[in-house]
Amino acid sequence: MREVRKVQPAPDAPLAPIAPIAPIAPIAPIAPTRIQLAPTIIVVLVFTCIASLAWAQFGRGGFGGFFRIRPRFATADTFGHGFNYCRVMYTSNRREAGGQGWSTDYPDAERNFSKRLGELTKMRVSKEPTGEPNHLVVRLTDADLYQCAYISMEDAGTAQLSDAEVDALRRYLLKGGFLWLDDYWGEAAWDQWLHEMDRVLPATEYPVFDITPDHPVFRTLFDVKKLPQIPSIQFWRGSGGDTSERGEESAMPDFKGVNDKHGNLMVVMMHDTDVADSWEREGEDVRFFYQFSPDGYAIGLNVLMYAMTH
Repeated sequence: MREVRKVQPAPDAPLAPIAPIAPIAPIAPIAPTRIQLAPTIIVVLVFTCIASLAWAQFGRGGFGGFFRIRPRFATADTFGHGFNYCRVMYTSNRREAGGQGWSTDYPDAERNFSKRLGELTKMRVSKEPTGEPNHLVVRLTDADLYQCAYISMEDAGTAQLSDAEVDALRRYLLKGGFLWLDDYWGEAAWDQWLHEMDRVLPATEYPVFDITPDHPVFRTLFDVKKLPQIPSIQFWRGSGGDTSERGEESAMPDFKGVNDKHGNLMVVMMHDTDVADSWEREGEDVRFFYQFSPDGYAIGLNVLMYAMTH
C-alpha cells in the first residue's frame, strides 16, 4: 500500500490574468516579456494545423522514429543561444515494465517538445547548424547542470541517487532550478522516488502536495482542466485503447509538487501518466496524436512557462 504523507497545501502566488488571444492562423506571436494565454479551443486548433506535418513524417524516421542516438552532452559552445531541454542521466537499481531508465522516451520527446516550443511561443530555442534543437543530457554532478534552468527525469521511480547526486540536486533546486518528473507508474515506483525526493528535500521542510486545478500552472499558457493520463503508445495499442498501465493501481494520475520558500513550484511530479510519450510518438499514429498530443503539449508547455517565469 502506498505510504501517504500528510502534506500541507502550499499557496502559490497567483498569476495576473492576461487576456486570451483570438483563434487565428498562423499562430499569433507572443511578446517576449509577456506570456499570452489562449482558450482551450486554441490547443485543438493549433495542433490540427500541425497534424499534417506530423503525419507527413510517418515512416521516415521523423518525430516519432524508433531509432536511438548516443547521449548528447554539452560542449564549449552549447549554451547561450536559447533554451536547451536538459534531461538528467541517472543510475537505475531496477527496471519497470515499459521503462528504459533515464533514457525513456529519449531523444524524440525533447526534440519534438523543443520544436513545438519554438512554434507555439516566442521563446528562442537553441539549435544546431542543421536546425536540430540542441537538447542535452546532463549528470546531476556536472557543472553544466547550472546552465539548465529546467531539467527533466523520466522513469524516475527506478532512480537510485548517490549521495553526491542528492547533494547536487538539492543545491540546484535551492539555487532556483526546476525539476520535471514524468512516466513512473505504480506503487513501487511512487515509493522509490518519494524516498529519493525525501533525501534531496526532506518532507518536514519541503512537503509534497497535490497540485489542484486552481493552481496557476494549469493556466500559464493554455487553459488545462486536469492532468491527462497518457499511456505509452505500445500499451495503448496492445490494450485496445486503455490508459492505465498498471490497472486499478494506476487508475488515476497524480499531480504533485514541491514549493520553494517563496511559495513557487520547484519540483513537478507526474505519476501514473506518460506525458512525454505524447511528444515522442506524435508522428507514429494519427489516432494517438489527436487523442493525447494536444493535451500533453498543453500541460508540458504550461509547466515550462511557469518554471521560466517564477
